[in-house]
Amino acid sequence: MIAFVRGRVAAVTLSSAVVEVGGVGLELLCTPGTLATLRTGAEATLPTSMVVREDSLTLFGFVDDDERATFEVLQAAPGVGPKLAQAILGVHSPEALRVAVASKDEKALIAVPGIGKAKAAKLLLEYKDKLGVPHGTVPAQKPVATGPAPWHEQLHSALVGLGYAPREADEAVTRVTPDAEAQATPDVGALLRIALRGLNRAR
Repeated sequence: MIAFVRGRVAAVTLSSAVVEVGGVGLELLCTPGTLATLRTGAEATLPTSMVVREDSLTLFGFVDDDERATFEVLQAAPGVGPKLAQAILGVHSPEALRVAVASKDEKALIAVPGIGKAKAAKLLLEYKDKLGVPHGTVPAQKPVATGPAPWHEQLHSALVGLGYAPREADEAVTRVTPDAEAQATPDVGALLRIALRGLNRAR
């Protein structure tokens, strides 16, 4: 098992980062929030989880150990693979998920593309007692370093990657622009969560 990867960030794409380790470029699939913390050319340390399939070995990278542990619990549930687990973490932080499960908040899970009302209800039961109790109130998101592209491009790409149409992504970016402009350094992860809440209400 590869517990973490440390090295120079060689590239950042819409859904992954390439980290150079010992002359080898390792591709890690990451959430938009994690990708927004990375800068091409800078050193980074990312906890990882390896998903093994008959025809592939895939590394997922995370901003911290809590996010990795939550991912492993999420994707172990019936009907939830690594892609959906990553999509859930793209919308909610680990602490926000603990709060949602503890309060039986179906709407929080329905906000994730690919999860409907019936599946949300099943997942709340599945994750009960597995994610742990909330540590407290959901903390404010820390500002992150400017990523490889302007915040609006990162946010638009993340929404399209989660299954929304480009037009919906454009409208969502426009709606969160005042929130972004109020921050010295726009937090793409927090903006993504705001955008998804608005998109969910519009549907």
